[in-house]
Amino acid sequence: MAQAPARALITAVAADLLARLQERHGALMFHQSGGCCDGSSPMCYPDGDFIVGDRDILLAVLDVGTGVPVWISGPQFEAWKHTQLVIDVVPGRGGGFSLEAPEGMRFLSRGRAFTDAENALLADQSPVTGTQYSGGVRPPDTGSHLVDEAADACPVPGRTGPTSPG
Repeated sequence: MAQAPARALITAVAADLLARLQERHGALMFHQSGGCCDGSSPMCYPDGDFIVGDRDILLAVLDVGTGVPVWISGPQFEAWKHTQLVIDVVPGRGGGFSLEAPEGMRFLSRGRAFTDAENALLADQSPVTGTQYSGGVRPPDTGSHLVDEAADACPVPGRTGPTSPG
């Protein structure tokens, strides 16, 4: 039987920055912002500095360092549940509350719509809520969450490969 895809991935360059931040700040977490002050960026916090709500949804625990949970609000998950979130990093100033802001880099979200087959597999797998997570429930292991480049997970239209023009 096929395995459901990971709901969240991270690029190698973003994972490198995340590992450096983990060395400096300890355990970390992401919360996918839904707008307001920080747009729709994945916000990186010391684990526990952002209070996870009972209805927030755990997209994945990234296999970076000691593991980095990626959260999204329940209502936002309903709008994005058909989309794989890919955390990447680019030069620039991040959200003022996110840990990478002083690094001259900013995390950003890229997305890829799941295929019909992937959506069917995910439909059989209930997402983990904040309440369940605090009670010890963890998501199923979906393998590595690391991709070399964002284009490996989110192909760019008109390109034949992740980095070569079509």
